[in-house]
Amino acid sequence: MVTVKEQKQTLIKDFSAHEKDTGSASVQIALLTERIKKLTDHFKTHKKDHHSRYGLVKMVNQRRKLLSFIKKDNLKEYQQLIKKLKLRK
Repeated sequence: MVTVKEQKQTLIKDFSAHEKDTGSASVQIALLTERIKKLTDHFKTHKKDHHSRYGLVKMVNQRRKLLSFIKKDNLKEYQQLIKKLKLRK
């Protein structure tokens, strides 16, 4: 089983523009997407966890804002990111 730290490092490595890039929009979107996936699995068993659901909504909104930033800034990178993360059809 892969630890959270190792999984985070692989995501940063896959989506970073250069070696020391840890905070670019594409890396942030990848990390948020992973956390959103884990929380949606969490809600399948804990339906009444409304406090965590509030955090999920905040994460989804943050990811949406970052995606719109990338779309405005670099359309080609946006399309590659969407395809790689399988966010939209």
